[in-house]
Amino acid sequence: MTPELTALALAGLLQMAQFILFAVPANMELGTRYTSGPRDRPPERPFSTLTGRLQRAMNNHFEGLILFSLAVLVITVSDQSTPFTAACAWAYLGARILYIPAYAWGWRPWRSAIWTVGWCATLGLMLAALI
Repeated sequence: MTPELTALALAGLLQMAQFILFAVPANMELGTRYTSGPRDRPPERPFSTLTGRLQRAMNNHFEGLILFSLAVLVITVSDQSTPFTAACAWAYLGARILYIPAYAWGWRPWRSAIWTVGWCATLGLMLAALI
């Protein structure tokens, strides 16, 4: 398996971990009666600040993971794995790991800087596939 695919698999596991980090407190705050139901109406009370941030961090990773997956797919299928693309893949994963506490604890301006590292790593992968 290429380093890029390994990073992608770990990013998928990270997304699952983020779901758990969000879902446990969300269930505790809203109750399973609401969270196991159809959710036709918004909850009666909002999430706590931390739970809301964990949800937004999780959703942000879903968005970033789409682009990262595309980049890894293109690199892998076109057999263009290089030390540069491997470094980009690991930089993405490292940034996404750091992004969780940065968002949860409101690290300013570091949250945005960490997000930018992950975005630039994905951009690097895409550009490397085209060069």
